[in-house]
Amino acid sequence: MLPDIRRPPWAVLLAIAGVWAADAAMAGPAPPYATLLAQSRATGPQMAESAASVAQAEGLALQARSRPNPVISVQRENFSGSGPYRGADLAETTATIQQTLELGGKRAARVAAGRAAVLAAQARNRASGADFAALLAIGYAEAEAADARLGQSAETLAAAESDAKVARQLVTAGREAALRGLQAEAERQAAAADREEAQALRDIAFARLSALAGSAISFDSLSESLLARTGASTVAVEVETPAITAARAEREAAAARVRAEARRAVPDVTVSAGVRRLAGDDATAFVAGVSAPFPLFDRNRGATQAARAELNGAEARLRQAEFDAAADALAALSQARSAQARVEASAASEAAAVEAYRLARLGYEAGRLPLLELSSARRAQAAARVRTLDARLAQVRAQAEIARLSGRIPFGG
Repeated sequence: MLPDIRRPPWAVLLAIAGVWAADAAMAGPAPPYATLLAQSRATGPQMAESAASVAQAEGLALQARSRPNPVISVQRENFSGSGPYRGADLAETTATIQQTLELGGKRAARVAAGRAAVLAAQARNRASGADFAALLAIGYAEAEAADARLGQSAETLAAAESDAKVARQLVTAGREAALRGLQAEAERQAAAADREEAQALRDIAFARLSALAGSAISFDSLSESLLARTGASTVAVEVETPAITAARAEREAAAARVRAEARRAVPDVTVSAGVRRLAGDDATAFVAGVSAPFPLFDRNRGATQAARAELNGAEARLRQAEFDAAADALAALSQARSAQARVEASAASEAAAVEAYRLARLGYEAGRLPLLELSSARRAQAAARVRTLDARLAQVRAQAEIARLSGRIPFGG
């Protein structure tokens, strides 16, 4: 599942909002989701790190193909000493070239391990791409929802101010007790505080979207609505999710490293050939040799054991990924169905609440209903609007999760 980002404390929210507002001169509208996703993948730091991991694996795979370098040596003997070796008349000069030959299939195993590591990095990159696309869609929808909540809170504040004005008029006319006017003013002040909080939350949502997209411009508006782009999405429980594909590739890479480490226990052979110049005899002779380490102390057992443990861990992660994929798919489908039902129910409830508030206001202005009924109807209307917005946001989250599990870009991005 995607990580749950909890809201920071109110003081932190205000601090972040203040920093973001200070950069308002660089603000601008966010492009449509698909365009923003393409830009973020091309220039944003989120995907750049994943792409760098692929490039790193490719570089290591290229290095794995390299053979040991030859060694050229020159050795001069008997060029000085005592007795007949005084001077350089009996000097001997030997020039040789040595080449280490890798035995036991070490190079082939190393190359295979490098190739498997590249495939694993590419699989992780694809999984990261699917995760990022879903996170960006959710961040985009959360910014839209925060903007809508600000509009709703502004409308609620306007309604509270209007109700307070009517209450004052009725108090002045002697048709309502002074206490009702104070109550109406208190509710107006509460609505004003809610609007300020909604403004801060909106600023933070847009700041998070800008940071997630890696944009140098602080977004202050959106170019399209994701909350309105809802539809049926299905995914099979047995789906091969990007996470499973990545875990399987990592297991294959770990198995290849086990084989490579096991091959390293085979000793290499170094062959040499050269010529020797005998100054005393004014002659030249050829020399050759073969050397190999004796595997008495180091048989690479520790590295092989570590690679096998890594393989065991990779196999465990693959099994867990398969379990998680099945559970996540069922949960995402259930959340999508639940969100769809909530959207339909909350939309009907919102329409009823809006009409109830309208009638309550008419009744209060006519003196047929008390202020308590009007306030209750206004709060019910505000709560119904929030529920509808939350349901639509939950629907976006569910569709983004389904797309992530399927390895697709949500909303056709």
